[in-house]
Amino acid sequence: MNNHNVLLTNLEIYTDNDKIEKGYIRVVNGTITEIEVMDKLSNHDGFELIRLPDHSKAIPGMIDVHIHGVNGADTMDATKESLQTMVNSLPSEGTTSFLATTITQDQTSIENALHNAGDFIKYQQPIGQAELLGVHLEGPFINRKRAGAQPVEHVINPNITLFKKWQSIANNAIKLVTLAPEQAGANTLINYLKETNVIASIGHSDATLKEVDHAITEGLTHVTHLYNQMHEFHHRELGVVGAALIREKLIAEIIADGIHVEPEAIKLAYQQKTAERLILITDAMRAKCLKNGSYDLGGQQVTVKDGKATLADGTLAGSVLTMVQAFKNIISFTGCGIEDAIKMSSTTPAKELKVYDRKGSITTGKDADIVILDEHLEIIMTLCKGKLAYKKEK
Repeated sequence: MNNHNVLLTNLEIYTDNDKIEKGYIRVVNGTITEIEVMDKLSNHDGFELIRLPDHSKAIPGMIDVHIHGVNGADTMDATKESLQTMVNSLPSEGTTSFLATTITQDQTSIENALHNAGDFIKYQQPIGQAELLGVHLEGPFINRKRAGAQPVEHVINPNITLFKKWQSIANNAIKLVTLAPEQAGANTLINYLKETNVIASIGHSDATLKEVDHAITEGLTHVTHLYNQMHEFHHRELGVVGAALIREKLIAEIIADGIHVEPEAIKLAYQQKTAERLILITDAMRAKCLKNGSYDLGGQQVTVKDGKATLADGTLAGSVLTMVQAFKNIISFTGCGIEDAIKMSSTTPAKELKVYDRKGSITTGKDADIVILDEHLEIIMTLCKGKLAYKKEK
């Protein structure tokens, strides 16, 4: 398949506002130029014709706003090779764009990772693989009490001067920052993030509902991995979990693997937040796609066994979840339709990251980031800007 003129036919197509039962998608130079029913297809001269098996579904490419690594690579490796591994590996799970996510570490390690990501986006971004949209800075501006798998010895208070330095090092690639708003200096940083169009997210936090509400007035709009490493819900103190569930201004990530969060709690979040304010993420580490064993995460040893990643003391340490599995799980756990699963995996994150003008739905004029699923929601192929990035082996 070339990267110029492609015609995908015999598809059930999920567009931004309806479903075409039997249709085709025309792609020219990486952009979707036509979406129609098969009966209207007349000319395919100059196009590579791809007829998909019956019952194939076309959905928009998925966007993972929280992923540390995959297939042996990690954002904190701070190498071009690791990011190349990530952009090359992620289309196999339906991810066509993502935020490379850091972890709480010493300042030099964070700065190396930021510089590497910024350079990669500016100079080395390949066409036809998953697109690196920017960086999710997870920590070090968090609460030690809720550090989880974040190395507590490197936790520091939010620091606007340090953040400005880091954003400069990253060529302005930092798009989302996870922090604890109850820490000294947090609200000043949140306000600055809002002014500079960076998403401020609450995570690894012990904040009360009152503290969360104050942070919302300063510009907080996002919740990092809902339920995990945050002040739990109590009927007299709602904490971060309660705030996430009842405050409409907050968009919440969730790790829908059935390990980090019980399926019933995922269903509760879906019912309360709706698909417009809930985002599927993987929070995956380098062990994703690899065998059971021991792996590094932020300088700590993580043991992966049967889909579960933990530190020596049993603390959950990221996941090995894929986006396509999260997509299937959210349907299974909540009973939602494919349309809502698409919103949570593509549309809502695209809108939040302000890239909905080119990603997040199958619409003419947008990037041809397209995932083809079979009747069991298994991936047949993934296109990134019209170029074949993954194809299932027969």
